[in-house]
Amino acid sequence: MSRRLLNGAALACALSMSPVTAALASDCCPVVELRQYTMYPGKRDELISLFEERFVESQEAVGMRIAATFRDLAGPNRFVWVRGFTDMQARHEALTAFYYGPVWQANRERANATLEDNDNVLLLKPAFAGSGFVLDGLARPALGASAGGRLVVATIHYLRADTLPGFAAAFRRDMAPLLERSGARILAQYVSEKSRNTFARLPVREKEYVFVSFAAFDDADAYVRQQRALAADESWRGVLAAHAAEMARAPETLLLEPTGRSLVR
Repeated sequence: MSRRLLNGAALACALSMSPVTAALASDCCPVVELRQYTMYPGKRDELISLFEERFVESQEAVGMRIAATFRDLAGPNRFVWVRGFTDMQARHEALTAFYYGPVWQANRERANATLEDNDNVLLLKPAFAGSGFVLDGLARPALGASAGGRLVVATIHYLRADTLPGFAAAFRRDMAPLLERSGARILAQYVSEKSRNTFARLPVREKEYVFVSFAAFDDADAYVRQQRALAADESWRGVLAAHAAEMARAPETLLLEPTGRSLVR
């Protein structure tokens, strides 16, 4: 399935699947998907409205955690979101329950009509213990809530397979302190989850080896100030130079505005 989500698959095979895991772990989450969607022009807010009304609680009811939903500030037709699972088997069970379940079946045609491409998906896991999103105690904002102009920056570092563990350790040891000193608030750090895709109807970018960091800023101006501070920091420039050879290609930076009901903001 490339450009549409389960747009007519038979329901019979879903009925024989295992029951959905009932409880979510208190920490979010051992497995996450970073999903980057390209919408048809003018359709992003239509999907966000539908998503926040129909697809948040309905996904969480079958065992997922909807951690974050964003507008990509660099792309007016891009919607970025993150959902989490307790493990890969739970992912299979939860996705089966949702995409063969009544809420998706009732709303899929409307959702699919907004989607130009939904295959840009990275399967991730926390880079080290405690480095994932911390959602405990956060209340889901109500429909129509404002995100308050905050900014989340996701940086995707594309690495050679043999350099990923070393880069993750270096980011934690050397890079994160410099980023925070310059004004960023590190929210989470993830690396590629290389387990087999347990729900093949939704493809993931299985060949990538990535390290992904999420950082929060009060607003866009705070991010600009932080970038200027980094550019003037010799230590930062030295760290970047030390790890340049480990990169498979240039990093990708996503400037993300939380939607009204996003937990991560």
